[in-house]
Amino acid sequence: MKGQKNNITEVAKLFARLGIIAFGGPAAHIAMMQDEVVKKKQWMSEQHFLDLVGATNLIPGPNSTEMAIHIGHEKAGWKGLIMAGICFILPAVIITAFFAWLYKTYGELPQVYDFIYGIKPAIIAVILAAVFPLAKRSVRSVTLAIIGIIVLALSLAGWNEIYLLFGGGFIALLLVAIRGPTSHSRINGLFPFTLLQVSGDTFFSVNNMKLFLIFLKIGAILYGSGYVLFAFLDTELVATGILPRQQLIDAIAVGQFTPGPVFSSVTFIGYQVGGWTGAVVSTIGIFLPSFVFVALLNPLVKRMRNSVLFAAFLDAVNVASVAVIISVCYAMGKETITDWRTVIIAIVSLVATFGFRKINSAVVVLGGALAGYVLSLF
Repeated sequence: MKGQKNNITEVAKLFARLGIIAFGGPAAHIAMMQDEVVKKKQWMSEQHFLDLVGATNLIPGPNSTEMAIHIGHEKAGWKGLIMAGICFILPAVIITAFFAWLYKTYGELPQVYDFIYGIKPAIIAVILAAVFPLAKRSVRSVTLAIIGIIVLALSLAGWNEIYLLFGGGFIALLLVAIRGPTSHSRINGLFPFTLLQVSGDTFFSVNNMKLFLIFLKIGAILYGSGYVLFAFLDTELVATGILPRQQLIDAIAVGQFTPGPVFSSVTFIGYQVGGWTGAVVSTIGIFLPSFVFVALLNPLVKRMRNSVLFAAFLDAVNVASVAVIISVCYAMGKETITDWRTVIIAIVSLVATFGFRKINSAVVVLGGALAGYVLSLF
């Protein structure tokens, strides 16, 4: 009993800290988690962490939040699942709520551009340093290497990431089936997930219940990055007249420059539409499906690894996930490393992450923020 309580406390401390310092989107957050739970704390093997990343990419919702929930479940069971998710989400929600209040009260956001300017190239270095050992682990055969190269090329060409992840997995399944029977593999216990779909229709006024239903639907069906979230929110809120587009743009901006999951943008939106209660119901709505999906998925990951067919599927998904992360880094690099200042920050950050493996990723991110501010003075 005491050991379980200690595990929950460890989970709470880790994800509360990550929730405060995890800037830069899902790829950066997952990189920080890998650094903490695999390298430093050794809560799980690198292979199992990679399996969880691959599995998480197959379900809707915010990937980094779902990874936090997975890790909490692995370390401390159901209580750890809930604790990890709440502790990772809560700092971002509180910070975003503060900016939402500031925005509604004064009509503007504080100037934080110079700090974000330096954070982004530093985050690219953090992601690359974390994905390098994952790439070495995931590319276990020539077939997987070829799948990874194809996925990377198609991702750079703009293909949807969910098609690439599932496509890579199904190709691997097909190849295993062609090579011969796999009677010794067991597939029982695996089932498709039924996605919850509800809609706030015209029977609801613009109130908290409608906000909850809208964000519950988005949280249950959304795959992809913050840019995909932007498209969903535009359709559900702007096109229906619930929110002006400028407020949506400002909400996404807040989600980008605050730590933690970008889905915390909905806290900002909920506050603009329905005050504090609107912020609370919106936040619960967008994140609730992630807890449900992970609770259903987590027990299946090890069973997938023990099945020949599904192990091949998972291996291919892992390789595809690494390829997609590298593609994301490339896209981020094109957008953010645009002048001599960002080049310097990126190079120094790369040297720090690859040359000093024990350095905390938070130090690199905060160093990038400080460097961005200082170099902007020149």
